[in-house]
Amino acid sequence: MPTTREAERLLDRLEQTYPEAECALIYDSAWQLLVATILSAQCTDKRVNQVTAVLFQQLPTPAEMAAAEPNIVEGLIHSTGFYRNKAKHLIGCAQALLKKHSGEVPADLAELIALPGVGRKTANVVLGNVFAIPGMVVDTHVKRLSRRFGWTQKSDPVQIEKELSILLPPSRWTQCGHTLIEHGRACCKAPTPYCSRCPVIELCPRIGVDKSH
Repeated sequence: MPTTREAERLLDRLEQTYPEAECALIYDSAWQLLVATILSAQCTDKRVNQVTAVLFQQLPTPAEMAAAEPNIVEGLIHSTGFYRNKAKHLIGCAQALLKKHSGEVPADLAELIALPGVGRKTANVVLGNVFAIPGMVVDTHVKRLSRRFGWTQKSDPVQIEKELSILLPPSRWTQCGHTLIEHGRACCKAPTPYCSRCPVIELCPRIGVDKSH
């Protein structure tokens, strides 16, 4: 395992390469980001942004989502995939917010993950981007890159989050997610990364051998 100093050196280089890395989901409130992140499971951010542009016009608040018929929500989010489960989660989440939090999205990890359809990744996205509360997001890109970098050998996202949170200081958690996701999309792809153009190749312990599996 690398030291914190070694990990931060690699991360510094990536942040210099991707200075504009940020959350790609479009939102105006904690509720909108919560919805968008739930919809982003197994779906591209571009598609989610197209869907939420219409969804938030018709069902802009938790109260309106909570009262919506499932078939209406399903129709609005159909193109994001897994639309029946997602509609159930969105309606259930909205109802829980009204019942337990007066319709407001809580700025607390435990309270967020208690909401229907909200896992640790979604909760950390909301905490880090809306409330400026450090959150280590572990999506497919972060999982792949952190294993390739030797930052973890775990496969379970919760365990990866735990190890990265120990390796890196809290002040870097949120931006680390944005940066690794950007690098994963642009260069360190699955299954074959573009090592020849990687800005951190000399710092990467892979040395051309894929250890991500």
